[in-house]
Amino acid sequence: MLGTLVVAGLLITAVPLSQPSTSSPGALTTAAVQAAASAQAAQAAQRNKATDAGGGEQQSDDSPEQPAAGATAKPTPQATATGKPAEYNPSRAVPAGAGPGSSLLTTGTQQVALTFDDGPDPELTPKILAMLAQYQIKATFCLVGTQAQKHPELVRDIVAAGHTLCNHTFSHDLTIGKKSAAKIRADLAKTNQAIRAAVPDAQIPFFRAPGGNFSDKLVKVAYADGMSSLYWEVDPRDWEHTEGETDAAHIKRVIATVKKQTKPGAIILSHDFNQPDTIKAYEELIPWLAENFELGVPTGTGETPVTPASPATPTPATPSPSESTSPPDPDSTPTTAPSLAPSAAATTS
Repeated sequence: MLGTLVVAGLLITAVPLSQPSTSSPGALTTAAVQAAASAQAAQAAQRNKATDAGGGEQQSDDSPEQPAAGATAKPTPQATATGKPAEYNPSRAVPAGAGPGSSLLTTGTQQVALTFDDGPDPELTPKILAMLAQYQIKATFCLVGTQAQKHPELVRDIVAAGHTLCNHTFSHDLTIGKKSAAKIRADLAKTNQAIRAAVPDAQIPFFRAPGGNFSDKLVKVAYADGMSSLYWEVDPRDWEHTEGETDAAHIKRVIATVKKQTKPGAIILSHDFNQPDTIKAYEELIPWLAENFELGVPTGTGETPVTPASPATPTPATPSPSESTSPPDPDSTPTTAPSLAPSAAATTS
């Protein structure tokens, strides 16, 4: 035991106790703990950053760039005149037409085109369809979205008979051309959706602004969505009932105007909504037009002619046994009554 104590004393004398240093095990342990804590803090910060970016509050520099407010985002493809999805193309150059905003003033051929606006109307549209079927004439029907929603069976009748469709805004908006491009496109899309709710693959190659109130912007937006803008050359103002004008005088005026102004290539404007005198006028006009002109539809976008869908054994609509002159249900009336003449075009459609 004594020897052991002597040896221990000698070792203590030879090797002095040293102060703790960074190289001691305790110091190494402390440094490792600090490093681990720093790493954990860094990882936590990175996770928070990633969470913020995913929540939309913050984005890292390499996050996908989001469209600026008001920018035109790539839309969901919409069905076009062919019934197939197509990309919205705002850069498409509109073929020059002679109407307002480069809209189509004539058919582009020798054919005369009959166009009927503001329908479909449950009382009058079937009568027009029956007369057209009798003379095997194809026409263009410019449909209001609200009317298409209320009378989908008439949209199906129009298409089944091989006629051509035209977008006429959702609620007969006379000021559509003054709105933003985004609002214009939304209205046109809503109208096409209402039409295609009745006929899912319906072709809609044309657009017509109510009142003919076209603007360059309106024509361009419609064309970017695959629709050519349709104006007219002959306007008998069948919607206008002047004070003191009898029904007989009104009918006579409509007939005289169409006969006087129609020439090869003309687009004729008329209405199949709430205009019983128009139906009476066309009882005389359709036979006259069929005898004197080749009747058809406009050529469309300027790229390829528009060919109406071939009907599958069309059945002419049966005219109503009696013709009522009472006003239609207010719920079926476009937002702006067709009888109000717009200031810009001094006419309506």
